[in-house]
This record gives sequence, C-alpha cells and structure tokens, in this order.
Amino acid sequence: MGFFNFLTSDIAIDLGTANTLIIHNDKIVVDEPSIIAKDRTTNKVIAVGRQAQQMHEKTHDNIRTIRPLKDGVIADFHAAEEMIKGMIKMIDTRTRLFQPSHRMVICIPSGITEVEKRAVRDSAEHAGAKEVWMIQEPMAAAIGIGIDVEQPVGSMIIDIGGGTTEIAVIALSGIVCDQSIKTAGDVFNQDILDYMRRQHNLLIGERSAERIKIEVGAALTELDVPPPDHEVRGRDLMTGIPKVIKVTFSEIAIALDKSVAKIEEAVLKALEISPPELSADIYENGIHLTGGGALLRGLDKRLAAKTKLPIHIAEDPLRAVVRGTGKAIKDIQAFKGVLLT
Repeated sequence: MGFFNFLTSDIAIDLGTANTLIIHNDKIVVDEPSIIAKDRTTNKVIAVGRQAQQMHEKTHDNIRTIRPLKDGVIADFHAAEEMIKGMIKMIDTRTRLFQPSHRMVICIPSGITEVEKRAVRDSAEHAGAKEVWMIQEPMAAAIGIGIDVEQPVGSMIIDIGGGTTEIAVIALSGIVCDQSIKTAGDVFNQDILDYMRRQHNLLIGERSAERIKIEVGAALTELDVPPPDHEVRGRDLMTGIPKVIKVTFSEIAIALDKSVAKIEEAVLKALEISPPELSADIYENGIHLTGGGALLRGLDKRLAAKTKLPIHIAEDPLRAVVRGTGKAIKDIQAFKGVLLT
C-alpha cells in the first residue's frame, strides 16, 4: 500500500471567493487569496495567490488580475483551473518521476446549481484530480468546529465568507433547511468603498476597503473594546490629489448596517422554516458563527439581540470550513453521507 500512497495524495480544498485553503497530510499547506495574474500578450499565468493579490489594482495594460470566483461559484472557468493548478504546485515543490494523482474534496456553497457544481468538478479534474468529492460549506464548517453531524440533534451554522453567507440547520448528516445569500465580505468591502466616496469624497481601492474592514470593521456603533482609529489613504475626488483621513469603527458600522441587516433577515428566515423539534435544539445549543465575517466586531452581539439566542464564534473561524473538509477526506467512508459526487 505504501507504494500506492506515493502515487496518490489526498487534498482538501476550501475554494473560496476571497481565499483558498488547502489541507494536505493533515496540515494547512496553502492559505492564499483566490486571485491570479495573467500576461495579456502570452496569456501565461505570472502569479497566483498572495503575489497576484499584491499586483491587484496596480497593473499596467499587459497584466490583468482575475478573481476566478464570484459569489462563491466559478465565474471564470479557465482562470479557476489555472489557480487550482498553481495552488496545488505550492504544496509539493519536489520534482517527481511520476506526477501523483490526487483525490480531492472541495467545498461548495449550499445554494449551488448543477451547472456550477459541474464547473467545480471539471476544474478539479483538469487540475489533475483522479476522484473529486464535494461537501457543502455549512456541513464542512460544522464538522470543522467539532459538531457531531450524525446525531439527531439540530445545529445552526452561519458561515459568512467572501462571496456568500450560508445559513443552515444540520441534523443526521444532512442539511434540513438552508438560506444562501450573496451578502458577505465582498459586499461589505463595496459598502465601505461607497461610504468613503459619499461621506468623505475619497476614492479608495478594493484592497484598502478590505484593510479598513479588518482593522476597524464593526456591526455595532458602540463596542466594549473599540479598535483604534484607522488611517485611510486615497484620492480626493474634489482636487484629484492623494490624501489621508482617519475613520472610526462607528462610521464603518453605519456603512455596513444595511448589509448586516440582510444577514439578520436571512437568519430569521432560516429559523422560521426549521422544524419545531430542531428549533428546540437550536434554542439549547445556540448558533455557531464561522467564516471571515464572524470576525466582524459586535456581529455576535447584534445577532444575539435579534434572535434572543446564544451565539458562539468558532475559535478559528477562517479555517473552520477547510478543517472540516480535511476531516472528511481523512475518513471518506465515515463521511460518505455528507459527500456529494
């Protein structure tokens, strides 16, 4: 069997709109932004991941940066393929006589269509996968934070990623009811961008908006431990000259208010449609928050005030989904029920 292990390798991929994470041999080996940079003239890939992210919005005419995923699904098929290939190359830098064939488990949003599912499978196969399984994100997140999904007990997961917010009630290795909305990290960035333009006449890029969200992003205008004010650099729309202003967390909370309200609505809707017995379980166990959006300051308090339920933030919310995917590929037989082919 040892020889065959040399020829095959198991890879768990969390293919996210903002970040892609890969687990190989129980270790997170790749944690990179989901972006590639291409040369327009030769159509060759110049950079993948963090390197391409540094080029984003700073390129000249010959280079273009592509984010292959939009709203949690593949928008640019060829770019996605190149990105998966590039990220798999990052795992193993040794040159081998035989290229090992990979078994992959990939995360997909719960509201995905058959066509979008096929795009994920085809991209993985073109990138060298021999077998491809898929797992729904809320399910992977639940496994990742240590919930026993096979039990007849209801658990509610809110996974706020870059492209989609997935809300699901899980019991008996299946998703009982779910809500998938396209209000998530990318929309937050856009809100911040629009707010800076409206309120301060300041034009900023996507990356600056992302940085503001991480440094001073909040869902409430009043916090117990407020983050320090953040300096924002951008272009003044009146004069056209670069300038710096300071923003506070409460300003950003106002900017994000509408989007957070949409997430609250979806959570309430998911609670409304869940069966009464599972509602009883959710009342007891509370709601679990995962994904990058779980790091938004005060979001747990805001959701708790809205739903009157206890909210638990996962300990490493950004990696919960990929950890669950990693557990699934380690024991494919045990998790056969949650894996889709």
